[in-house]
Amino acid sequence: MKRLILALTAFMPLAPSLAQNFIPNYDESKVPDYVLPDPLQFANGQRVHDAPDWENRRIEILRLFEEEMFGVSPAWDGQMQLLELSRNNEALGGKAVQQEVKLTLERNGQWVDLVLLTYLPKGVDKAPMFVGLNFYGNHTISADEAIHVTKSWIRNNADMGYTDNRASDSNRGSRVTNWPVEEMVNRGYGLATMYYGDIDPDFDDGFANGVHALFPDEIRNDKSWGSVAAWAWGISRIVDYLEGVPGVDHGRLAVVGHSRLGKAALWAAAVDSRFTIAISNNSGCGGAALSRRRFGETVERINTSFPHWFNRRFRIYNNEEDSLPMDQHQLIAILAPHPVYIASAAEDLWADPKGEFLSAVAATPVYQLLGKEGLPVSEWPKVEVPVMGTLGYHVRKGGHGMLYYDWMQYLDFADRHWK
Repeated sequence: MKRLILALTAFMPLAPSLAQNFIPNYDESKVPDYVLPDPLQFANGQRVHDAPDWENRRIEILRLFEEEMFGVSPAWDGQMQLLELSRNNEALGGKAVQQEVKLTLERNGQWVDLVLLTYLPKGVDKAPMFVGLNFYGNHTISADEAIHVTKSWIRNNADMGYTDNRASDSNRGSRVTNWPVEEMVNRGYGLATMYYGDIDPDFDDGFANGVHALFPDEIRNDKSWGSVAAWAWGISRIVDYLEGVPGVDHGRLAVVGHSRLGKAALWAAAVDSRFTIAISNNSGCGGAALSRRRFGETVERINTSFPHWFNRRFRIYNNEEDSLPMDQHQLIAILAPHPVYIASAAEDLWADPKGEFLSAVAATPVYQLLGKEGLPVSEWPKVEVPVMGTLGYHVRKGGHGMLYYDWMQYLDFADRHWK
């Protein structure tokens, strides 16, 4: 059998000239006039009148995002083998069971290992779960020395002490405040998290590593899946595993992600209906922010700096956002009637906080058609004044990051819809 090895190649973004010379627009008065595609109007011009109509329109929009942006992901037709790596039945002072499991995905003689860290609260028969990918390894979520340090390629980060694209145990527990597991457990929720680089390394490797390499028989074209779709695909494999765990409430699963992983979380919820809540934290361009606003990061900039994130066809919309047959409010809309929470940060102009909010506003008519509230306001709320309907939103003070404040709103949002 052939093991898939994640290359330890240094990350080298392509086309540095654009990356260095790009000047983002942070002036609201310079946002161009734009017209958003109507989520309640079919491509042939007919209107959506009811829920059956919407289901057909939802599929139409989903196909647009597949073919024009994220890429078409293959169905999983392989085998999953499980191996428990560590277990702590008295985690968090005896409040939870902490478990680390290696999920080995095997297909046609090739395999890749994904390592999942889970927390299940004690005293809860069936725990609702937050499911999300982390940026620096499972060992950063907890100081427990039993948790394995990832051997996968990892992005260099001087502040984290990561060099040579390798992780180390020097940062155990360094991201605890970004993943407040104890607060989740105190409210009766579990967590399932995995290092995103286990699924697909975050550099332009020609899709030779990670889960892409499980499909060597796939002939890649302009509509083939990129890394964001691969991360979403991997999130669905987490759910495959969770479906076999008796202590998990399989009807109450929330997918959550920050930044590029917020994009992946939204796409995972779009293609996998097992998620009944989706949470986007500072997901910006290609996530919750409207592309047509061209505020902060743009389609051209994201495709140039990260050419592996989306499919090749998405590049035809570089500096041609008005030609897009869809925009990001429709990504929110196709999650209806499930609840969605979108979070922004006031100083994170790169991610276009207002554009993220306006996506929720523009998706609201779909929720209302289906008898749901959608977003209860149409004016951008003040900083740290959360608003919650079936769609939720807040803009907090500070910059790019998934912070304790954000999580407290997500827990309140889950309480609102699940309890």
